[in-house]
Amino acid sequence: MRPGRTPRSSFDDFDAGNGDNPNNPKRSHLWVRVVVGLVTAALLASGGGWTWWMWDTRWRPIDVTVDSGTGAETVRTHVGVTVDVLLERNGSFGRMPGRLLAIDGSELKADGGGSVKVTVDGTDVPHGLWSDTVVPEHAAVTVANGDDVTEEHTVRHDTVAFGTDDVDLTGVIQRFRQAGRNGEREVWVGKESGIEVDKGLTEQPVEMIVESVTPRPAGRKVIALTFDDGPSQYSAPVLDVLKEKKVKATFFDLGEQSLAWPDAEKRMVAEGHQVASHSNTHPNMPDLDADALRAEITDGFANLKAASGVETTAFRSPYGAFGVKQWEAAGDLIGMNVLWDIDTRDWSMPGANAIHDAVMKDAHNGAIVLMHDGGGDRSQTVEALPRIIDDLRKQGYEFVTIDQLIKLSGK
Repeated sequence: MRPGRTPRSSFDDFDAGNGDNPNNPKRSHLWVRVVVGLVTAALLASGGGWTWWMWDTRWRPIDVTVDSGTGAETVRTHVGVTVDVLLERNGSFGRMPGRLLAIDGSELKADGGGSVKVTVDGTDVPHGLWSDTVVPEHAAVTVANGDDVTEEHTVRHDTVAFGTDDVDLTGVIQRFRQAGRNGEREVWVGKESGIEVDKGLTEQPVEMIVESVTPRPAGRKVIALTFDDGPSQYSAPVLDVLKEKKVKATFFDLGEQSLAWPDAEKRMVAEGHQVASHSNTHPNMPDLDADALRAEITDGFANLKAASGVETTAFRSPYGAFGVKQWEAAGDLIGMNVLWDIDTRDWSMPGANAIHDAVMKDAHNGAIVLMHDGGGDRSQTVEALPRIIDDLRKQGYEFVTIDQLIKLSGK
């Protein structure tokens, strides 16, 4: 049998001589080498560019001039350096942040104030922009200490009480001349330290002025008879004597008594006497608080006006007790507080002769005599009154009201 021709095997594609076969292993290895070579070349090329870029923008050394207050110096750094890095690497060139100060100027924190101050080529660089600000090559940089900062504070306004050094209570008649007015002082209080600092007056206080007068009319012999605590049933007999003797007097009446005896009040006014207030109910004024004191005085004047029709600010404090505190609280309500320099003590019922003798013993020009037409049994006062008037007249005395006495004295 004639041998047949062997068929072409499918493995012939792997024949080493089959160079055109794309599946030839030798051909595949060649392509791998080509790709690796190309990649390597690319990496070498790109690596050189990156290195150059880093050198030019990050690594290249540069010089800048820094003046930190002790003279300019050249500092070697690198391109692209930012302000914060420059300061950090050079210890801020010896400059320090400002201090945090209390409002009195004392130090609270050594580094609690403003940050170190930096300028680059003449432009201020705020602390918040340090990390974003690149220092150019050959730049002129200045570095200075930070500013001291004073702590925040609140403001308080304190009242400054008006003064009373000009309240003179030495005279027998004390007259209101100027109301006191409180001032105001500004005080700063540190929010962190709590320290208080007086910043001075924002409103000046105004002094209260009360002047004292002891009338002594020149070239005259005058005397003022005064009666307290009325009106009462004894007011009419007293008025009868005064009318008969043609004498004018001053009545310091209680507000409640004025309402109870309005006819007596009206007669006093009609017959030319002076009526004034002795408070409303006769309390001891220093025992009252400011509100009660003012009410007592206001009501006394109001009731006196309602009964007599007379509006006045003349006043005599019960027991003569009206000190600086009372003037502070209610001085604006009264024009004058009238005391006395002859006290007959008729309220103690010493007898008509003793009442008479008390007046005659101490009578002098400008004297103010204290008697009573109310507040108890005043029969001894009524009995003594005619003889008092007659004997004073024999000594050349004229009888005047308080207003007349002040006018005659020129005060």
